[in-house]
Amino acid sequence: MKHWLVKSEPDEFSWEDHVREGVTVWTGVRNFAARNNLRTMAIGDPVLFYHSGKHKGIVGLSKVVRSAYPDPTVQEGDWSVVDLSPTEALPVPVSLEMIKNTQKLHNMALLRLSRLSVQPVSQEEYDLIVEMAHVKTHGSR
Repeated sequence: MKHWLVKSEPDEFSWEDHVREGVTVWTGVRNFAARNNLRTMAIGDPVLFYHSGKHKGIVGLSKVVRSAYPDPTVQEGDWSVVDLSPTEALPVPVSLEMIKNTQKLHNMALLRLSRLSVQPVSQEEYDLIVEMAHVKTHGSR
């Protein structure tokens, strides 16, 4: 199982939109590296949902419910989509600033490849981010 992070501008498609849809076809990826990451995703892979824009941060957890298939929104090109389903809204968003200030996350792709819209996340990074979101609301665990 691999772990992933997907980015979305909340003004275009927010976490709330994702929850309302239930299952989202992740369209619009037009970067070859991000497309290749989509093609690597497997059913059941956990996904961090990141809001870019003004309030940068991870706001929810999703999972892959359909692996890569051709993007139905394009007429030309070799682009792919996956289907994602929300699993949990994070009790406290994990901001980009929090990530930058956490030593164990300094090698995260989010900090190195900041413009990549679909990127891999290690198991350790994923677990730490989920823990950060829950510790802020429940104190130390």
